[in-house]
Amino acid sequence: METPVARTSRWRRLLPRTRGRWAAGVAALLVLAGAGTWTAVADDSAPAVHREDRMMRVDGVSLDTSYFTTGGTERRPAVLIGHGFGGSKAETRAQAEQLAADGYAVLTWSARGFGKSGGKIGLNDPDREVKDVSRLIDWLAGRPEVRLDAEGDPRVGVTGASYGGAISLLAAGYDHRVDAIAPQITYWNLADALFPDGVFKKLWTGIFVNSGGGCGNFDKQLCDLYDRVAVSGKPDTAARTLLTERSPSAVADRIKVPALIVQGQTDSLFPLGQADAMAKAIAANGAPVSVDWIAGGHDGGDMETGRVRKRIGNWFDRYLKGEEGADTGPAFRVTRTGGIDSTDGAALTRGASSDTYPGLHSGGEPVELHGTTQKVSNPAGGNPPAISAVPGVGGSLAQLSTLGVGGLSLDFPGQYAHFDSAPLTTSRRITGAPTVRVTVRADKGDAVLFGKVYDVSPDGKQQVLPAQLAAPYRITPAQQGKPLELTLPAVDHALDAGHRLRLVLSSTDLGYASPAEPATYTVSLDGPLTIPTAPALATASAALPWWTWGLPAAAVVIAAALLLTARRRTATPAPDPALADVPLQITGLSKRYAKSAERYAVRDLSFRVEKGQVLGLLGPNGAGKTTTLRMLMGLITPDDGEIRVFGRAIRPGAPVLSRVGCFVEGAGFLPHLSGRANLELYWKATGRPDEDARIDEALEIAGLGDALARAVRTYSQGMRQRLAIAQAMLGMPDLLILDEPTNGLDPPQIREMRDVMIRYAAGGRTVIVSSHLLSEVEQSCTHLVVMDRGRLVQAGPVAEITGSGDMLLVTAADALTEPLVEKIADLPGIGSAVRTDDGHGLLVRLDGATSPQLIAELVRLDVPLTGVGPHRRLEDAFLTLISGGTA
Repeated sequence: METPVARTSRWRRLLPRTRGRWAAGVAALLVLAGAGTWTAVADDSAPAVHREDRMMRVDGVSLDTSYFTTGGTERRPAVLIGHGFGGSKAETRAQAEQLAADGYAVLTWSARGFGKSGGKIGLNDPDREVKDVSRLIDWLAGRPEVRLDAEGDPRVGVTGASYGGAISLLAAGYDHRVDAIAPQITYWNLADALFPDGVFKKLWTGIFVNSGGGCGNFDKQLCDLYDRVAVSGKPDTAARTLLTERSPSAVADRIKVPALIVQGQTDSLFPLGQADAMAKAIAANGAPVSVDWIAGGHDGGDMETGRVRKRIGNWFDRYLKGEEGADTGPAFRVTRTGGIDSTDGAALTRGASSDTYPGLHSGGEPVELHGTTQKVSNPAGGNPPAISAVPGVGGSLAQLSTLGVGGLSLDFPGQYAHFDSAPLTTSRRITGAPTVRVTVRADKGDAVLFGKVYDVSPDGKQQVLPAQLAAPYRITPAQQGKPLELTLPAVDHALDAGHRLRLVLSSTDLGYASPAEPATYTVSLDGPLTIPTAPALATASAALPWWTWGLPAAAVVIAAALLLTARRRTATPAPDPALADVPLQITGLSKRYAKSAERYAVRDLSFRVEKGQVLGLLGPNGAGKTTTLRMLMGLITPDDGEIRVFGRAIRPGAPVLSRVGCFVEGAGFLPHLSGRANLELYWKATGRPDEDARIDEALEIAGLGDALARAVRTYSQGMRQRLAIAQAMLGMPDLLILDEPTNGLDPPQIREMRDVMIRYAAGGRTVIVSSHLLSEVEQSCTHLVVMDRGRLVQAGPVAEITGSGDMLLVTAADALTEPLVEKIADLPGIGSAVRTDDGHGLLVRLDGATSPQLIAELVRLDVPLTGVGPHRRLEDAFLTLISGGTA
C-alpha cells in the first residue's frame, strides 16, 4: 500500500519542475542581514524553542523573518506560517512555537508592506509575494536541521489565516516543493469575494485598503483599481481580471497537495462558498481534502483556535512527518452552536461530521413560499441601506443569530420583496446554500438585489438572519423577465417546528454599493425555496455527567418547583411613582460568585443617586464595582435586592434601559469612516428614529470639533475615547454610565474628559463614573460611593467624605515605625491608622475618640508631632476607608 509520504512525492513529480526558474541566482537574491537574534522559549512540558530573527533581502526588498526550532541536528519537516491582512509575523508566534515544540522547523515572515518588511502590497502577486515564499523555501532547503526530499527541495507545509491562507494555496500552485497546506478563513477568487456577482462589496474593500495603511501603500495598479471602482460603485472587467490573476483559482489545476480547509461561518468577507470552490478544485486534482466550518470568521465569533491548531498539527504530522496514525479528522466537520452555558455565559458548541464533503447543496428539500408579485424601490443614492452584516461590529450580532436569539437586521419598507413559508411541521436544519427561482424586471438598467433567508418565530415578532449574511445579485437586462436561479448565503442553522422561512430580496445593503440612480424592480416567485440538509452529517452527542442518568424523579420535582415559582421569578415589579424622578436607587443588592453559596461579589449594597450628580464609584480591585455596573445595565441578574432606574425595576431588556447610556471598555469603530459617519451608523443599527439621536448635542458636549469629518483611523487615543463617549451620549440618555473612561489618556486628555462629564451633568442629567484615578474623581465628581469586598463602605458628597472630622492626618518629624503605628491603631476609640507613603504621616480614622484625646495619646507615646488636622485629599480618605480590605 502506498504511504501518504510516497503519495505526496508522486503528486509533486506530476507537476512541472519550476524550481530552476526561481532558484537560479539565489545567493545573489537572498542576503541574510546580520547574524540574527536568538531567543529561547521553554516550559516544563516541551523542549526549549529557539527563535532567530533575521532581515532577508529578496529582489531588493527586506523581509522580516523569524525562525523557530528546538535545536539539535536531526532533520525535521518545515512549516511556513503566513499572517492575516493588516498584521505581521508577530500574530503567528504562538502557533510557530507550538509547531516547533512538536518537532517542526518553522519560519514566519511579515509580507511586503506589513510589519518591518519593505515593499508595496501586491495582494499576493505571483511575481512578488508568491515568489518571496519560494525564496523562503530556498532558504529552508539550506538549513541542516530541515528534512529534504531532494537537493534544494525541503519537506515543507504552509498554513495561515485570511491573507496568509491565500498565500498557502498560491505557494502550492506555483512551487512544486510545497507538500501540504492548511489555509484558514481565506479566499479562492478575490474578485468573486470583493465583487460577488458584479456587486461592489464597498465596506469590506474599504477596510481592506485602510488596514493595509491606505491606498499609497499598495502597488499602483491596485490603488488605481480601488479608486476607480470606489468612485463608480461598479467593478469593471479590468478590476476583475487583475484580482483573479492574483487569486489561487488562477492555478486551480496545479494545487495537488493534501489540503485542510478551515472556513468561517460568520464571515461576510470570505463566505463558505469560497471554501466550497477550493475544496472541489483541489479534490478534482486527486489530493486529499478535508473541510472544517468553524463557528467564527472575519465577522467575529469563536475562532476555535486551540482545536484548529491541534487539527493542523495532526494534518502536518500525517502528510509531512508521514505518521499513519495521526488523526486528521473527518472529511467534513461543522461546529454547531446551541444554547448558553449558565455558569459563564459562553456559547455551547459541538461538532457534526461526515466521511465525505457534502458541498453546499446536498439533500435539498423544497419549501413552498407564498407571496404575490411585488414592486421594490431602489432609492436615490442607495440610501437608506438595509443592514445585514456590519464589518467591525458584526461578530456579536452573528453569534446572537446562531443562537437563535436575534441579532441585527433591518429592511426598509418599500425597498424589499418578501415571501413566506407556512409554519414548519417538523424541525429542520439548513446546512449549505438554499436556492430559489425568481423573475426580476427593472424599469431601467441593471437590477441589484440582496437575498437573505430569515427564520421567523411562530408569533412573527422575531426574525433571525443566520450569521447575518446576505447574497448580492446583479441582474442584467438580458437576464430580466425570465426565471433565474439565485443561490442564497451558505449557513448551518437549525429551524424549530412552528417557525417559518422568509425570503427577502432587498434593493440595498449597508455593506455593498447599490446603483445611485433610483429605479423600480418587479419581483415574482418561480418555484419553491430549496434548502440543503446534508443528511449524511452526524452530530456529536454532548457529554453528560454520570449522575444525570439517575435523576428522572428529581427532574419532575424540579420542574414542579420551577412552575410553582415561575410567577415570582419572572414577574416585573410595578413602577414606584415615588421614585419616578430618581435616576437610580439600589436596595439590598447582592450577587454571589458562580458555584458558591457563601462568597459574594456584591453584598447588601444600597445607595441612591439624584439628578445632576456626577457620582464616582470607587473601590480596590475586587470590590464589586464592575459586577454592580453589569447588574445596573441589565447584563446579569442579582441574586437579591433590586435596582430601580426612574422608579422602574431593571431586568435584561427592560424598556427603561433606553434612558441609560453606557461606555464600557471603549467602542469598536470602522477606521475608514469619519467620526460622524460611525455615530450615524451606530444609531441606525439601534432601529430608533433619526430625530431621536440628537447627535449634534452629544458632539458639542464631547468637543471633537472639525475632527468629526476625518477618518477615525487618524484619531488619537483621546479623540477615540471622546468619540466613544459621544456614542454613549446619543439620544442624550438621562443616566450615563462610564467605566474607566480615562484609561490610556495623557493628562491633557484626562482634563478634557473631566470637562465632558461636568458639561453633560450640567443639563440636569446624571453621570456615574468608575475610575482608579482618585485625583480626577475628586475634581469631577460631586458624590462618591466607596466599595470594598462587595460592600458599601461610605457614600455621600465628595467634600463630606474628604473633609469629615473623624478622619485626621497626623504628621511627625521622624518616620513612624510599624510597632508604633500598631499601638496607635489599638488605642480606644481609634478605628484605623495607616502610614502615608513617606512614613512621616499617619491617616487616622476616629471611632469614638475625639481629636484632643488622640493628641494626648500621641504625646504620651512620645510621637514627635508636627501637625494634626482633618485631611482633604480623596486618596487619603480612600485609603483610610478601605484599610481593612485587600486590593
